[in-house]
Amino acid sequence: MQHEIASRDEWLKARIDLLAKEKAFTKAREEMSARRRALPWVKIEKEYVFDSRSGKVTLADLFDGRSQLFLKHFMKGPGQEQQCVGCSLEVDHVEGLLAHLENHDVSYVAVARAPIAEIETLRKAMGWHFPWVSSFHSDFNYDFNVSFTPKEVAEKNAYYNYRHTDPGLEDLSGESAFYKDDDGQIFHTYSAFSRGGEQFLGIYGYLDVMPKGRNETGPHYNLVDWARPKNMYGKGGMVGNNGRYHEPDCACSVHK
Repeated sequence: MQHEIASRDEWLKARIDLLAKEKAFTKAREEMSARRRALPWVKIEKEYVFDSRSGKVTLADLFDGRSQLFLKHFMKGPGQEQQCVGCSLEVDHVEGLLAHLENHDVSYVAVARAPIAEIETLRKAMGWHFPWVSSFHSDFNYDFNVSFTPKEVAEKNAYYNYRHTDPGLEDLSGESAFYKDDDGQIFHTYSAFSRGGEQFLGIYGYLDVMPKGRNETGPHYNLVDWARPKNMYGKGGMVGNNGRYHEPDCACSVHK
């Protein structure tokens, strides 16, 4: 990898010039965060009930005594054997943060449309301990535009990431935030999808300052070029352009 080589004094001058731009970027990011928090809220009027490993729970239950709830829309539909590497990478960031989030009035829960038994199989295999629920018997995923009907997929027309597009799959990923007031009213305050979820991928903060950067050089030019389930690095396999990981001995239709 070729790169410009400079003296320490030349490097310091260039670094100080860049620092001014970094400070401007930090200020712009703070302003963007304030604009996110200033969005109007939408009151949740519908009663949502999920399946958890301990039984039925409501959306209100997921707050677990706190006023704020972060929901990870995990890309896992019923019967889906291959896991999404992007969703897996994102939730890997959470284990060490849970105690800090919960102490700061934020509950974190992942939700997927797959039945709870299938979710539990994956959760145990990956060693994840964060709360995870199933919306299999609920309209929740459809109402929040992360799951789509077979008709929408066939017609290549679904509403995702704030526009009509070809979803490609029946289940995609995203993140949503909610607030519950003292009267128990719940409000939807924010959602992000697609690359909007990169703000929750802390690993990019490290990669972006490394000499090779994100090093996502193809064939997909995003994280599926390199990311794998944390227990599958060095074991081969492949990731399709839909972000799903396939083990080396996978015999699904993708390999036929």
